[in-house]
Amino acid sequence: MSSNPFLSKFNTPFNTIPFDKITVDHYLPAFEEGIKQGLSEIDSIVTNKETPTFANTIEALEKVGPLLEIVGSTFSNLNLAETSKEMQALAKVISPKLSDYSNDIILNDALFKRVEAVYAIKNTLTLTPEQSTLLDKTYKSFVRNGSKLNAEQKEKLRTIDKEKSQCSLTYSENVLAESNAFELVITNASDLAGLPEGTIEAAKITAKEKGKENAWVFTLDYPSYGPFMTYSENRNLKEQMFKAYGSKAFKNNEHDNQNILKQIAILRHERAVLLGYKSHADFVLEERMAESPTKVFSFLENLLDNSLSFAKDELEELKAYIKVNNGPEDLKKWDIPYYAEKLKKEKFAIDDELLRPYFKLENVIEGVFETAKRLYGFTFIQRNDIPLYHKDVTTYEVKNAQGEFLAVFYADFFPRAGKRQGAWMTSFVNQKIENGENVRPHVSIVCNFTKPTESKPSLLSFDEVTTLFHEFGHALHGMCANGQYGSLTGTSVYWDFVELPSQILENWCYEKECLDLFAKHYQTGEVIPSDFIQKIVDSSNFQSGLATIRQIGLATLDMAWHSQNPKHITSVKDFEISVTAKTDLMPSVPETCTSCSFSHIFPGGYSSGYYSYKWAEVIDADAFEAFKEKGIFNQEVATAFYKNVLSAGGSEHPSILYKRFRGREADPKALLRRSGLIKETV
Repeated sequence: MSSNPFLSKFNTPFNTIPFDKITVDHYLPAFEEGIKQGLSEIDSIVTNKETPTFANTIEALEKVGPLLEIVGSTFSNLNLAETSKEMQALAKVISPKLSDYSNDIILNDALFKRVEAVYAIKNTLTLTPEQSTLLDKTYKSFVRNGSKLNAEQKEKLRTIDKEKSQCSLTYSENVLAESNAFELVITNASDLAGLPEGTIEAAKITAKEKGKENAWVFTLDYPSYGPFMTYSENRNLKEQMFKAYGSKAFKNNEHDNQNILKQIAILRHERAVLLGYKSHADFVLEERMAESPTKVFSFLENLLDNSLSFAKDELEELKAYIKVNNGPEDLKKWDIPYYAEKLKKEKFAIDDELLRPYFKLENVIEGVFETAKRLYGFTFIQRNDIPLYHKDVTTYEVKNAQGEFLAVFYADFFPRAGKRQGAWMTSFVNQKIENGENVRPHVSIVCNFTKPTESKPSLLSFDEVTTLFHEFGHALHGMCANGQYGSLTGTSVYWDFVELPSQILENWCYEKECLDLFAKHYQTGEVIPSDFIQKIVDSSNFQSGLATIRQIGLATLDMAWHSQNPKHITSVKDFEISVTAKTDLMPSVPETCTSCSFSHIFPGGYSSGYYSYKWAEVIDADAFEAFKEKGIFNQEVATAFYKNVLSAGGSEHPSILYKRFRGREADPKALLRRSGLIKETV
């Protein structure tokens, strides 16, 4: 085997990861060496004869494991964005090793005694707010992960953590396998009726890639699935697609997730109870702005009260439209996107296909870069000398307003077999101060957008435009990080605050002043007409009641799985139906089950946290009102947001940071105003 790139200095621009030199064989030895070094560094802290201090214990602990950190971020990020059978098999070997390593630290009695000793004298120490946060977080992480348990309980915790990590891996693999296994092959051109030209062309390319001549192939990747459900006139094929999408890992086959997800929920509950909490939700929410399941349920209930009647009216309006247009009398869930799009077009004279020509991917990227420049002075310079993990990835050097190096930015936009569905932001390197040097972050956004075809560039739907702005908002949070400690910088904030920087940036997509910067027809260069922008704004709250209760339903499902003992749940499907009864206004489809492919909450980090999208929407709606009051590119507001939110990371409690930005707490009615669910003015 060639020398291991992880075990020597990276000879790359900005010390970026040498993806071109890393093979699957390099990971395991690098993980093992990283674990060995980490435990040695822990031993040095524990055996230190000096009295425990903030510097020799808390700060020293923060600096443990730099090798493991870089190997771990590389492997975990690629296992989502560019995985393979070999990577997945390796993940099952590595996962228990990392679980053991984590527990070897957190359950080390001598180490905890030192942490506890520093925490006990906290009030006598002179600490910055960030240092104080680090001390609190470090102490709590030990207590919340079992440091006060007896030996028998600690062993049980280790077993639970190992099983839980293995179950999470299996769940993810099953969803990916099911997504990749399905394809709708069309050989009769008449079955393409209603579909946009670009969607048909993309399906032709997919067919060619899969070795199918004279055919069109549609997949469960959203750029394929979404337009098919929205525009296809073939009701039977839409039913087939809908059921395939909704039944991922719910087929009682080798990739079925019903038992796996129950096991994850049970293990999470057992772990929480072992640590002295009533439920997993109680455990999680202790470290969130929402604080408790009671508050989350109250928040969701309040939202439901304000949106349910709107949602019911919207559904009735749609049903009436379908009836007038001789649509099906036995309306099903797979009919909704098609008729909703038709109704939207009739009401607002707008649809995605009218807008797509104005949203060429390259122009949207330039637009989001220009938005960052006008707000914060950032510039993005494409680099061709930074190693890539896939040819579709593009890299940029980011500079701040003073022309100084700020971050490395990776952008990975198109679907492929080794990539998980959806869109997300992640980091390969977190910002921190190390030996007096400000180590700048390497951040990435990963999406699954409409691919270019032989005749057209990548033309985004408006939803994809807002997704790009959303993920770029997360990326800005990572890029702007400017703290002392890596565990508190960038997106390392309370989970129900992390969506603020991403969701607020979506607001710029609805503003003429921003759209005029980049929304230009890909063939003529014509700037998007003003009446189109007005139609985007007018239609932005189309079926906002239905959209809101859908999110409430998903958040309620998440809380239902995690706020009680799930051992009594026998049928995953029946349980799901019972807890979403209030928010599901259409009959449930027997073949489908959301829980089985709800990757956000089962393997993902959103367990007991899916409500945070709506929670953060309240904050982002309120925050954007500050920009609207003074101008969407107003420097005073942008500087305050940069200083108190984007660069502050998790250095202080989010409510403190937000009040510092806004001068007050967020107004809960801001979201209802923006969604058109109340007519009150600010």
